[in-house]
Amino acid sequence: MAEIRLQNLAHSYSSQPSGPADYAIREMTHNWEQGGAYALLGPSGCGKSTLLNIISGLLSPSEGQVLFDGVEVNQLPPEKRNIAQVFQFPVVYDTMTVFDNLAFPLRNQGMTEARVLSKVHEIAEVLDLHPLLKKKASNLTADEKQKVSMGRGLVRDDVSAILFDEPLTVIDPHLKWKLRRKLKQIHEQFNITMVYVTHDQLEASTFADKIAVMYGGQIVQFGTPRELFERPSHTFVGYFIGSPGMNLIEVQACPGGVQFGEVRLPLGDALNQRLAELPGKSLKIGIRPEFVHVWDGPYPDALCCDVLHVEDLGTYKILALRLGEQTLKVRLQEDQPVPQKQAYISFPAQWLMLYADEYLVEVAP
Repeated sequence: MAEIRLQNLAHSYSSQPSGPADYAIREMTHNWEQGGAYALLGPSGCGKSTLLNIISGLLSPSEGQVLFDGVEVNQLPPEKRNIAQVFQFPVVYDTMTVFDNLAFPLRNQGMTEARVLSKVHEIAEVLDLHPLLKKKASNLTADEKQKVSMGRGLVRDDVSAILFDEPLTVIDPHLKWKLRRKLKQIHEQFNITMVYVTHDQLEASTFADKIAVMYGGQIVQFGTPRELFERPSHTFVGYFIGSPGMNLIEVQACPGGVQFGEVRLPLGDALNQRLAELPGKSLKIGIRPEFVHVWDGPYPDALCCDVLHVEDLGTYKILALRLGEQTLKVRLQEDQPVPQKQAYISFPAQWLMLYADEYLVEVAP
């Protein structure tokens, strides 16, 4: 197990990068603590797999350092880093049995057969592979092969970390939940540093204690699932996390708050003071559909909206509302009355976020 630190790390596939747009990974300094369970979350093309391959040694960074427990490993090849990597598609030896696949990395280390037998059975127990140990890998289903691929990383005692690159992509949907929980249990049992790359926020939240959200080659927020949901520090995090994502509206500063069209939203004194310090910034307000308050009828200071559409999802409903020229999504619980034609809403101050040039405007507590 190891602490992994990325120090001033950047990478470009161009031999002569001329600007930020030429970098797959923009300069970052980031730390994964020893024994932590982390997710690297973001859309396709944001740099997740590039970053993972730099950590494992499959790719050499253009700039900066990769440190394991404070020691630079930039020049170390993958086999010297003691990193186990589980890829999107299972990597197994089809001609070998499941037992021999799991035993292969241990035998390469010169481990005694008695110890190999003990370790293989330990991991087979964890991953429910005992019934398959004598089967040829070529006869396994995709999810069984992926469990074997995971087992080959877990079976070693000397791994610094295990990196998972979208490992459940080929798994049947009804088995994904079971395997996510299994990975979480394995982490709790073995206390191995794990980094899990995915574009699926549910996978990230189920597996990880902390999530690094990537966008445009940068980690734009690093925090717990709750922190990402309740207080997104970047508009992309607000948009990407949640279903549906955060409502984001371009606004302009006005006396006492912000406005869009004819709609004015007052802000607290501290936020107004910060707003005065941000001339020339592109401003947006954001609020999650879950946090918009829907009144039963007209109410002082409530905003009147037109109801455009109601989507019934069983345990809750999603309202599409028009406020001025903007369309908002609002989440109603199952027992809440559904407004007809018009709805009266308000934005609780604790859940209304202000963003300047896409980043959250923070105020002192």
